[in-house]
Amino acid sequence: MLAFEYPWVFLIIPLPILVWVLLPPYREEQEAVRIPFFDQLAELTGLKPTPGAVILKTNILQKLVAPIAWLLIVAALACPQWIEDPIERIESARDLMLAVDLSQSMEVRDFVDPEGNRIDRLEAVKLVLDDFITRREGDRIGLIVFGGAAYPQVPFTLDHASCRILLEQARIGMAGPRTSIGDAIGLAIQQFEASQVEERVLILLTDGNDTGSKMPPLKAAEIAAQNGILIHTIGIGDPQASGEDKVDLEALGEIAESTGGRSFRGEDLEQLEQIYATLDEMTPHNYERFTYRPKIPLYYWPLGIAVGLMVAYHLLMHALALLARLKKTPVNVAGEQV
Repeated sequence: MLAFEYPWVFLIIPLPILVWVLLPPYREEQEAVRIPFFDQLAELTGLKPTPGAVILKTNILQKLVAPIAWLLIVAALACPQWIEDPIERIESARDLMLAVDLSQSMEVRDFVDPEGNRIDRLEAVKLVLDDFITRREGDRIGLIVFGGAAYPQVPFTLDHASCRILLEQARIGMAGPRTSIGDAIGLAIQQFEASQVEERVLILLTDGNDTGSKMPPLKAAEIAAQNGILIHTIGIGDPQASGEDKVDLEALGEIAESTGGRSFRGEDLEQLEQIYATLDEMTPHNYERFTYRPKIPLYYWPLGIAVGLMVAYHLLMHALALLARLKKTPVNVAGEQV
């Protein structure tokens, strides 16, 4: 729609009328010849001259062009602009980091998909996380994968489609066969350092216990708590297994508790879905919407038309004056001036 940035400028429209009423007419001084019978000549012509001055007169065209040009100039001063449709921008108020275990034990096929097929643990996690990421509108989401070491797979982003694609490309063992929970938490702390939001959440999923971290997981969790990071842990492994395949639910509970988070156990796909649904409710969407409407300035249109009118008027007057002078100049048959 069309709008004016400074509509109050239209209050000066009556200004020329006030000037015309309150101020005396403009007088232009010219040289003159004094003659003895000037008064009689003026009386015969019906004129009432002012001694030593000539009052300029206006023509009909000037009376028409001047008000139009003035209105156009005032309109340009009011800064007309075309306001386009609003553009909505979303700013995240929460950064959410997902840490997924890619150790060798994740290839155990103890989950069942909706079609009844046996799938490995990582495939089940992908199915649930894909839906979880889709629902997190407005949150910046990052992804860390860990095994023998921790690696940033996706930095914090609002491009959830890319995050889901890169999650799908994750493969078991690509980060090493072991489980480094402490290193994954430490890497998450580094990723959160550049975060400017108040709410920082880490969801850590693993099916084993820490066997290769340089920093103890509980110590890393304490540092995370000091940096305002909330950690939720999900254990999907077998607590009755031995060695690296045994999920340490007690340690995961201590990690979550030290930061004020919660610890969950996922034994099947349905339970895993319920866990992420619970986390979705615990961390409701938190984002701010900003609406921006692009503005295209249009002041040059009325200003250009006003200038064009005045230039055209003066060119026309100049042409008429030149034509009048040519008509007053007598010429002979050959076309030469006499």
